Amino acid sequence: MNKMPVLFVGHGSPMNAIEDNEFSTYWKSLSSLIPEPKAILSISAHWFVSGLKVSDSEMPKTIHDFYGFPEELFAVEYPAPGSPKFAHKVKDLLQEDVSIDNSWGTDHGTWSVLHRMYPKANIPVFQLSVDRKATPQDYYNIGKKIKTLRDEGVLIFGSGNIVHNLMSVNWRMPNKGYEWAYKFDNYIKENILKANHDNIINYTREKPFAELSVPTIDHFAPLVYILGATSKEDKITVFNEACTLGTLSMTSYLFK
Repeated sequence: MNKMPVLFVGHGSPMNAIEDNEFSTYWKSLSSLIPEPKAILSISAHWFVSGLKVSDSEMPKTIHDFYGFPEELFAVEYPAPGSPKFAHKVKDLLQEDVSIDNSWGTDHGTWSVLHRMYPKANIPVFQLSVDRKATPQDYYNIGKKIKTLRDEGVLIFGSGNIVHNLMSVNWRMPNKGYEWAYKFDNYIKENILKANHDNIINYTREKPFAELSVPTIDHFAPLVYILGATSKEDKITVFNEACTLGTLSMTSYLFK
């Protein structure tokens, strides 16, 4: 099998899971752009816990980790099987740095995108947590350690948002972002395209835009994991390049 791509998706509002818009439309096309994976390792911003954990459940539950949304959204189930085999492979690669944990499941950072990409839920999915105690350099190093999964048919998938500041959301800006959001989003894009990963690992240098764009690391961290799993030979596709609600970047990257 050819090496699998790696993917980072800005998932934005949970409503993207059920609304037909420019973002969800592109998600539907993604499965046609990559080989069919043997399994998907999802690194979701929404499994943000102390410690690095991987799930090896045979049938992970669908988690609706949000509130205040329509019942239609809570009714979505994504019954993809898990992948104990590849979860244990991750455990082997990370050794004592990761523990098996099935207290979580498949959260909306994962299924909101995957149920568009693979609506039959027939590809095994398992999750790796974002360790709240780790540093961006740690996230990058983890990505490097799990990179070999690409050679085994595993799609390494990060789901978050490069700009994610819910405290400053502006509902009167449904299709636009603040100037600082665009500046930080463009800063990250320029450094991804130039493979200047050190500038992304040390994103806090980009003041004051970094402080506004990444007030907490949870939604930014999946991108750093993904960058660690990339190769110099990868061609980069940028898609869904946009900001919404003033403070959310939907910009996403496919490396293949």
